[in-house]
Amino acid sequence: MSHRDTATTTATDAGTDDAPTRVDLFFDPACPFAWITSRWLLEVERLRPLDLRFRVMSLYLHNTGNELPDWYRDLVDRSVGPVRVAVAAAERHGEKVLGDLYTAFGTRIHERGTDDFDLVISESLAELGLAAELSAAAHDPSYDDAVRRSHEAGVEPESGGYVGTPTLHVDGAVWFGPVLRAVPRGPAAAELFDAFRVMARHPDVFELKRTRTGSLRFD
Repeated sequence: MSHRDTATTTATDAGTDDAPTRVDLFFDPACPFAWITSRWLLEVERLRPLDLRFRVMSLYLHNTGNELPDWYRDLVDRSVGPVRVAVAAAERHGEKVLGDLYTAFGTRIHERGTDDFDLVISESLAELGLAAELSAAAHDPSYDDAVRRSHEAGVEPESGGYVGTPTLHVDGAVWFGPVLRAVPRGPAAAELFDAFRVMARHPDVFELKRTRTGSLRFD
C-alpha cells in the first residue's frame, strides 16, 4: 500500500486552495536531511492537497571532485548502492514505487541506524515484495547513466548545476531545502508548508538561512 492510499487530504484551514500543489522531492536515501524533509511532506500530505512525487538524486554525484572528511567520503561512496537500486526499481515498476522504497530504506538507515546498505536493500526489497534480484543493481555501474539523468532533472536550470539534498520542486520552482532538524507534526507541519509555499512561489526570494543548532531527531 502506498503513502497516497493511506493519506487524507483536506484543505479546510485558512490559506489553502483546492488545487493540489505539485511537489517533487529529490532524495538520496543516505541523506538524513532529505529523510526529515520527506517525513514532513508526508505529514503535510494528510492535511493539504499535494501532488507529491519522489525522485532520485545522488550524494555521490553532488560531491564529485569535492574534498570530504574520511567519514563522509565513506558514506558518499556507499550511498550510490541504494540509489542505483531505487533507479532499477523505478525502471521496472515506475516512479510510483519510489515513495514506499524510500520509506523502507530510510527507516532502516536513519531510524534503526543500519549502516550495512546491502542489508538495508535486501530487507527493503523483501518487505515490499520486490524481486530480490534488484539488489544486484547496487554494484552495477550500468545504472549510473539513469542515476545521472534523474539527478540532473533536479538541478536548478538557471544555475546550470546548483543542487543539494533535499531538493524540492514546488509547482516548478526549484529549491534546496527546507533543511529541518526534526519532523514537524500535525498543524505545525501544515503551517510551515503554507509559509514555505508562499515563499517558494515568490520570484524574488532566493535564500533564507540561519545557524544550525542542536542534533537531528527522526521521531
